[in-house]
Amino acid sequence: MQVGVIGLGRMGGNITRRLMAGGHRCVVYDRDPAAVAKLAQDGAAGARDLPDLVSQLHTPRAVWVMLPAGEPTDATVTTLGELMGSADTVIDGGNTFYRDDIRRAKALWPRGVTYIDVGTSGGVWGLERGYCMMVGGDPAAVARIDPILATLAPGVGQISRTRRPVGSDPRTEQGYIHAGPVGAGHFVKMVHNGIEYGLMQAYAEGFDILQNKASEALPEDERYDLNLTDIAEVWRRGSVISSWLLDLTAQALAGDERLAGYTGAVDDSGEGRWTIDAAIEEAVPVNVLSAALFARFRSREAHTFGEKLLSAMRFGFGGHVEPAAEG
Repeated sequence: MQVGVIGLGRMGGNITRRLMAGGHRCVVYDRDPAAVAKLAQDGAAGARDLPDLVSQLHTPRAVWVMLPAGEPTDATVTTLGELMGSADTVIDGGNTFYRDDIRRAKALWPRGVTYIDVGTSGGVWGLERGYCMMVGGDPAAVARIDPILATLAPGVGQISRTRRPVGSDPRTEQGYIHAGPVGAGHFVKMVHNGIEYGLMQAYAEGFDILQNKASEALPEDERYDLNLTDIAEVWRRGSVISSWLLDLTAQALAGDERLAGYTGAVDDSGEGRWTIDAAIEEAVPVNVLSAALFARFRSREAHTFGEKLLSAMRFGFGGHVEPAAEG
């Protein structure tokens, strides 16, 4: 299948490479010509601007947008709506607020352009592992881009299979779902990221307790100089709290148990805030998720070992660089 990809950063570039490895033909554009040239060397067709990208695609066109949420995506989708026509599809794979999806879909509808939102999880490891995707949009439109989604998804892999009811959607086991109408995909991904905040915070606080057990403020016979690297490693094997985040924690600690390369200033993507807003609207108590978000706010003022571990995990799965380190 032919597909356009706009935004060739950490995830957009690897999404393109995984699609090409799966036999799809990609036309790519990024405001950085060097990023376009790099993907062109790998086999993609480069475009000099959005009109050029659209002109190189056969109808019905499909364009995957992988840009920061807000104005960059808004402007790009608006321009694509002016360039594309009936039966064409715009796919937003970034971390967009789900209400923006609904607004954009309504704006594109009069031109016959279909809008699909894809909440995409996988970070910088997606090229190798595949991407977990939560999709929102018209069922027929989602079915048309299924070859793209199937290629990007991780597949069943080595994960033990759940005993699911007869007739269950087979796409779920492959690593992607059609969550519902426009906006539903990004809504599910939003809550996913809110949960991610809570899980990361729990690991960070737990390891902070372990690290501080050697404190001179404690009675001498109650002080333990614990090997955090070994603890993280043993918890990966047979423990009920094993996870990919723990894998990344073990890797970070093995590289430097003191985490000297991290300040502990932890940014937030916005989706944690949106999740809390949704919880307030629905009157759902989210004690853990809200505390995890507020912990990130506080981390920008004073930094604990646990916050350094949060930074290390964010860098591990997504290549996220601390705000202070970005200058």
